[in-house]
Amino acid sequence: MSTLIKSLAGLGLGAALTLTAGSALASGSGCGTFTNAEGVEEHLACSTAPIDFTNKGSLQNGAKTFMNYCAGCHSAKYVRHSRIAKDLEIPPELVEKYLMVTTDQIGEHINAEIDPEIQASWFGAAPPDLSLETRLRGDDWVYTYLLSFYEDPSRPWGANNLVLHNAAMPHVLHNMQEELSQEEFESEVGDLVNFMAWMAEPIRHDRKVIGFFVILFLLVLLIPVYLLNKEFWKDIK
Repeated sequence: MSTLIKSLAGLGLGAALTLTAGSALASGSGCGTFTNAEGVEEHLACSTAPIDFTNKGSLQNGAKTFMNYCAGCHSAKYVRHSRIAKDLEIPPELVEKYLMVTTDQIGEHINAEIDPEIQASWFGAAPPDLSLETRLRGDDWVYTYLLSFYEDPSRPWGANNLVLHNAAMPHVLHNMQEELSQEEFESEVGDLVNFMAWMAEPIRHDRKVIGFFVILFLLVLLIPVYLLNKEFWKDIK
């Protein structure tokens, strides 16, 4: 019986570690290093991405930004427009009118508007699919990356990035950044990364909620199991 108790306790601990592992892995060891104007290498800390799957307004705005600024070059081949409509609570007719820029079928996946081979000739490599980008890099890394572009006349597209030096990607959010205050721009990028995090794992919020109740159930179950163990072994010295 003691083995059973240890197993239940271990199961609860394992579930707890699973809930926190994602954020721990995403944070990693920061967002790399960069060389400042004095030629000194500095550590670049990641900014915290405002991830909140319960904020439907943020996710809807992020979907709009993604389709307007990202879907021209990047695909999201594991995400269907119909799933966006259902999960983000957007009427299908609005998705068809405003968010379907690469297809006229709501059941289709998000494909890049520009042919990848043409893009490869422009950028040196075809832009990656973004379906799982936040799972690969981490929410905070992607958020910091999008906020870290700066002007660099030596680069083909006139911009460079502190997080990913000599990135082939142009600063596609430059016009938005020029039109908005820094706080508003960070909010828009936060909504975009929130949507990208949802794309990578739509059930993340549900998984954490279910995981919490699983742990709670195991802790409650531990009480009768412990008492039952004492009852069975009380006469054995």
